[in-house]
Amino acid sequence: MIPRRDIAIIGAGAAGCFCAVQLSRLRPDLRITVYEAGPRPLAKVAVTGGGRCNLTNSFAAITDLSQAYPRGHRLMKRLFHVFNHEDTWRWFEAEGVPLVLQDDQCVFPQSQDAMQIVRVLLERMREGGVLLRTGQRLTRLEPRDDRWELTFNEDETLTADAVVITTGGSPKPSGLAFLGPLGLEIVPPCPSLFTLKVPQAPKSLMGTVVEEVAVSLAGTKYKAAGPLLITDWGLSGPAVLKLSSYAARHLAENGYRATLLVNWLGETNDEQARALIRSLAAGNPQKQVSSLHPDALTGRLWNFLLDRAGLRPDLRYAELGSKGLNRLAALLTGDPYEIAGKAAFKEEFVTCGGVSLSEINPNTLEAKRFPGLYLAGEVLDIDAVTGGFNLQAAWTGGAVIARSLAQ
Repeated sequence: MIPRRDIAIIGAGAAGCFCAVQLSRLRPDLRITVYEAGPRPLAKVAVTGGGRCNLTNSFAAITDLSQAYPRGHRLMKRLFHVFNHEDTWRWFEAEGVPLVLQDDQCVFPQSQDAMQIVRVLLERMREGGVLLRTGQRLTRLEPRDDRWELTFNEDETLTADAVVITTGGSPKPSGLAFLGPLGLEIVPPCPSLFTLKVPQAPKSLMGTVVEEVAVSLAGTKYKAAGPLLITDWGLSGPAVLKLSSYAARHLAENGYRATLLVNWLGETNDEQARALIRSLAAGNPQKQVSSLHPDALTGRLWNFLLDRAGLRPDLRYAELGSKGLNRLAALLTGDPYEIAGKAAFKEEFVTCGGVSLSEINPNTLEAKRFPGLYLAGEVLDIDAVTGGFNLQAAWTGGAVIARSLAQ
């Protein structure tokens, strides 16, 4: 077989740049060019993790990959046999980037500077002879005999022996229009990582964090747990972000209107909540209900919840009665809020949907019907919850394609 010589990587994000570095080391004889539509490479990496770059996760809290990857977990399980989070840790440390593991199992560069990751990848690309061209938007892609014809910005056409698509998530189907001539099955894209607009949320408690809550959508199987943050527009934090990922398509199909149930006591059930309240009452029958609250809740939040339960702040525990106790326990474990839309999560943007996984070879990420065409990252119907999992999918996909092309 005549070795492929010209490799075009479309998209200078995490997957594309990592693929370029790996491939340049495995096959220095190849001519590798990375084309980026925007003005800067790795722009999303530069802002991820609040500018600190949560580049992977220990996966210690993950018992099933579907917890991290609501879409694509079976494929990720297979690909992790080739390159996983431990490989990512070793690779970056070998390149001079010391990493640290946080208590929440998120992995960051010790410098807490996302630009260190950007600089290392760009330096390794230059060292490998990889050409980077920005301001190059791919508008058409078609097979021509044994090569690929690519059209950029509607007017510049060139050819390549193999093409790697790592353009990231597309909020609208039009973002994948360049793949149209190929007839690939596209799963309609929609946002999958966002906070929730909840008008009933108390703006006066903006900034309040409850460390362990459970949230769910009424009438569905969708639920998540973790810290919750009250914002000036509604609710955020890891619990809400995970829920938004799990229920991304359901929420999109319902116009981002649904009933959110908040269990302010985490995984505590109704009976356990009643027992907790009884224990508070038993030791402090003459204290006002407003003055004594569960340790997990702040006094201000507790008083807000008492008001939602219809209980007077001057009510004494001895006066609570079974009806008041039941009403309070029910609210603590299933406090309902009407969702009235979504809001972006910082500068990060993740989508579900994209090229259907049925279109690709799960071992190589090569398109089944188009030899020489590879896809990785969010352009595929793969996405993850927050916590470094999306970047890990990018590193893994880039590494797998590099090895596939090198053989």
